[in-house]
Parts: sequence; structure tokens; C-alpha cells
Amino acid sequence: MVALQEIWSCWQHGTKLAFEGDFYTHKLMTPMFTPDPLAHPFPKVFVAAVGEAMTEMCGEVADGLLAHAFTTKRYFEEVTLPALLRGMERSGRSRTDFQVSCPLFVVTGADDNELAANAVGTRKQIAFYASTPAYRKVLELHGWGDLQTELHRLSLAGEWDQMGSLIDDEMLRTFAVVASLGELPTAIHQRCDGVIDRVLIGFPSSVGDDTVSSVLQKIRSAA
Repeated sequence: MVALQEIWSCWQHGTKLAFEGDFYTHKLMTPMFTPDPLAHPFPKVFVAAVGEAMTEMCGEVADGLLAHAFTTKRYFEEVTLPALLRGMERSGRSRTDFQVSCPLFVVTGADDNELAANAVGTRKQIAFYASTPAYRKVLELHGWGDLQTELHRLSLAGEWDQMGSLIDDEMLRTFAVVASLGELPTAIHQRCDGVIDRVLIGFPSSVGDDTVSSVLQKIRSAA
């Protein structure tokens, strides 16, 4: 991040590139690779992070966090946000200078039958990520660490369909927003308000474009 900012500054202000960091050194910038100055501010850089060390770094030097969908409100409140704030403190920034963006697992539909059908794929998605050793700490916070061991074993055996069946309703609702189309805007705000600034939402293919537009408008209106 710091190296990138130094390179941009070199391009923008015509200064000599002389960056020496802990991991990279950049001292050469030829005219061939020097673009014209921008007429607007530098692009904002968001960094993806799950673990505490990467999240702290993100809070210290990035413009925003790209969180992983495999997270929970509790993990955000108890792990992610404190790590971000520690990083911000090191660089003298505040939460208002920063944006948190997060994709959401969403289970929705017009009725209970559609909700149940759409939950099947989401259970498989959650199980897939839960099988990854790097994400075990998210599960451990909720007392589900042993589930990661079993899901990892099943993934090595290629038992992908069976993995989804291990995600019970409590786990599903902890990792995903589960609500009918009419209740979805309220459910998303309850999950994200005060924690996440911007959400990325995927809708089931059975939901028409007009309905998607209507739901998104209600979410924006309530912001």
C-alpha cells in the first residue's frame, strides 16, 4: 500500500521515486511508464482481509476493507472491527475515514418453499468455506471449531454434497441473512447497521429483475 502510494505520488507530482520499505524497494521510474497526472484524487484502495494481522494492516494504511462473506456479526464486532481500530490508531485515523464493504450470504424467496430450496445452495457455500483451515477461527468463536475438522476431511474425500447437510439452521442464520423478500431489507439492516458500510448482495436466479430492483431501493431508502 505505501509503495503504491509513493508510485502514484511520483506520477502525479513528478517527484523522484525513492521508496525503501520492509519488503520492497522502488527507485526506477522511466518516462515510458509514467502516465500524465490525474485531474482527480487517487483511486481508493480496499484490501481484503479475514485474520487479525491483515485486518490491522488494512486499518493502518488502506482506504477500506473488503471483508469475506464467511463471517458473522459477532466476529465482525469482536474481532474484525477491533483489529481495524488498532490499525487506524497506529496511523492516526478514525473510523469515519474508512469504509467497510462485505458480501452477504442471502437466503430469500417469496414463500417458505422458496426459502428452503434456496437455502440448499447457501448451506453448501458455507460448508465449502468452513472446510478451509484459514477460516477456522471464525467457527471457533461460536464454538464450532470441530466442524471445520470434519468438513475438511469430507472435502478431501470429495463429499461436497454431504458437507452442506452439516450446516444446521442455527449456523445458516448465523452466517447468512435468511428472510422473505418482503422482510429482507429490514433483516439486512439489522445485520449490518453500525458494522458494515456497504453490502454486496446476491439474489437467487428465481427472483426477477423488477423484484431485485424494488428490494434494493428499499434497502437504500432505509440507510
